[in-house]
Amino acid sequence: MHGVYRSFEKERVRIPVLQDIHLNVYPNEVLCLVGESGCGKTTTGKIIASLLDASEGEVLYNGRRMAEYDRKERSLIRRQMQLVHQDPFASLNPAHTIGQILGYPLKRHKMVNGRAELRRRIWELLTLVDLTPPGDIVNKFPHQLSGGQRQRVSIARALTVNPKLIVADEAVSMVDVSIRIGILKMLHNLRDMFNLAIVFITHDLALAKYFAWEGRIAVMYLGRIVEIGRTQDIIANPAHPYTRALLSAVPEADPNLTRKKQPIPLRSDEIPRLTAIPPGCAFHPRCPFYQPGVCDVSVPRLAQAPGYAQDTACIPLTTGEQLVPYGT
Repeated sequence: MHGVYRSFEKERVRIPVLQDIHLNVYPNEVLCLVGESGCGKTTTGKIIASLLDASEGEVLYNGRRMAEYDRKERSLIRRQMQLVHQDPFASLNPAHTIGQILGYPLKRHKMVNGRAELRRRIWELLTLVDLTPPGDIVNKFPHQLSGGQRQRVSIARALTVNPKLIVADEAVSMVDVSIRIGILKMLHNLRDMFNLAIVFITHDLALAKYFAWEGRIAVMYLGRIVEIGRTQDIIANPAHPYTRALLSAVPEADPNLTRKKQPIPLRSDEIPRLTAIPPGCAFHPRCPFYQPGVCDVSVPRLAQAPGYAQDTACIPLTTGEQLVPYGT
């Protein structure tokens, strides 16, 4: 994605959801999109999965603009990018059995020949997502499964067409905490097994840290990426004030470490509306390091700041200045 913008209209009012997004997704990588509700991470994921078009900018696949592919080629590309929704119950047809849900895309895209191969493939998919024995699952309806089992079915359905990329949109947020780790480990195993790239969308920075420890994180705020880089670099040395505030609010497993953490108080807890995004850096009304005449004038661009390995969108940092608390 290069210079991607996306806006919607509601009651004749233009709502800018994404602004100047530059983002690459590499084969077999884990990339987490992190941010509060309304930051544009789901819209970004849908554009990556070719479920939405960009209003402006370019979306490329293998270095070639999507618009340059013909209809048949675009159809094949879309098949290679699958979305796993947040709510597994809403995304599964309640009138169909699990076998029918998994069988439809296999038959629709001619992935199997005959009933025997169809049955074998459905059994194989259920085994891959740890729904065993498959015979106990295949004839059940979605309402007869737990939330975790339904989400595993959603992941199995995404695998039916042999994708190269899976976009998991808050895929474990509606699942009981006790089984989240199991699903995340399963996703990692599937990635290794099929050489998948995974774009994992979450509001939980602690979850992103766990899932993408060997990958990358992109932190989003009001439609823009404010920090992007290797997860280990961002966690060890966060640059953008918004990322610092998010990390300071993440509890540690060791209560002593949690008590030692210094929370970063924001100047305001109110998130601006998308219809009234502040000028300059959109975070400046809340930023504890706000610099009048700088942060409220120019829109910051992603760049590597001195002393940091990742890219950040903060003018004082990228120009080599030290962040000073506002009012001091």
